[in-house]
This record gives sequence, C-alpha cells and structure tokens, in this order.
Amino acid sequence: MAYPFALSTLRNAALALACAAFSACSYVLLPPNVQHVAPPSKSLAEADRKLADATARRAAIEAEFAASEQVCYGKFFVNNCLDKAREKRREELAVVRSIEIEAELVQRRAKVDERDRALAETLKEDKAEAAQRAANPRPPREDEAAPPPKPIAPRANREATNAAKLKGIAEKEKAEAGKRAANVAAFEKKRQESERRQAERAKRQAERQAEKN
Repeated sequence: MAYPFALSTLRNAALALACAAFSACSYVLLPPNVQHVAPPSKSLAEADRKLADATARRAAIEAEFAASEQVCYGKFFVNNCLDKAREKRREELAVVRSIEIEAELVQRRAKVDERDRALAETLKEDKAEAAQRAANPRPPREDEAAPPPKPIAPRANREATNAAKLKGIAEKEKAEAGKRAANVAAFEKKRQESERRQAERAKRQAERQAEKN
C-alpha cells in the first residue's frame, strides 16, 4: 500500500530537481517531506526580477485562496474543503518565500559588495592625496607668518610701573586705616555718651531717693 505514495513522492522530487534548472518552474509544489530550494540567481537583475515575480505570485495565491474559501462555503464538508485550501496556500507561500529569501540574500550581498568597493575607492583616494601632500608641501602664506615677539619693556619702565603699583597699594591702605580710625572714634564717642547718660540717670535716682527719706 505504500508503493503509490513512494512513487508519487519520487516523481514530485524528480520534478522539483528538474525545475530547479529552469526558473520558469520555480513555483512547483512539493510534498510535505521535501523542502523547496530556490535556484540561485546569477545576477542582481535576476534577483530583482524574482522578487517582483514573487510579489505577484503571492497576491495571486491570496486571491486564489479567497476564491476557494467561497467555493468551500457552498459544499457540505466545509471544514475539509477549507483545510485543503489552507494547506495548498501554505505550501505555495512556502515556495514563494524560499525564492524571496534567496533573492533578498543576493541583493544584500550586492549592497555589501558595492559598499566595500566604495570604501576601498575612498581609502585609495585618501592615500593618494596624503602622498601628494607629503611630496609637495604647501608653502606658508604671508598672512600665516608668525606674529612678532612682544617688545620687552626697559628696566626703568618696569621699575616705574612697580613703584606706581606700590604707591596705589599704600594709598589704599592709608584710606582704609583712616576709615578704621574714624569708626573707632565714633564707637568711643557713643560709648562715652552712653556712660554719661547712665551716670545722670543714677544721679537723678539718688536725688529722688534722698527727697523721699
């Protein structure tokens, strides 16, 4: 009883291997125990075409599945019909996905190769420019000349400047000393006035006490 299934499996596998050599047979269904292997793309243009075809094929599969659903709802064994339609859709989408994966891999490799080529070209140009600058150094421009050194002041000028600074410091100290002396004098005057008032109050209190006695 197992021979018909085995023969069917072998026929499907042989058909898949034959179709792998021809891109026109990319969407042949395989039995559940055989995984679809997309034929390798020979160029980036072929990978782009495969992705476009896969997009169209995916839309067609979804449309076919939607139509099959409507047919199944009119049958007596609805669930059995829907299960078969879903399984067919799953198998067809698996084939489409395998083709998309292979084509997308080719696209990614092409982008990486292009980026590497651009980077290598940039490095090559940078090295060439560096070698050219080293071989032909640019002479300094007139406006890039070093600034002249600051003139050193004569000793007499330095001494006069220092003397002026010291004089300013002394005058500042004198002014602050005068302020401090004025503050001390004001404080002493207030203290004496306070003592005088206290003495007068004590005298008046003593006189009032004597009058009472």
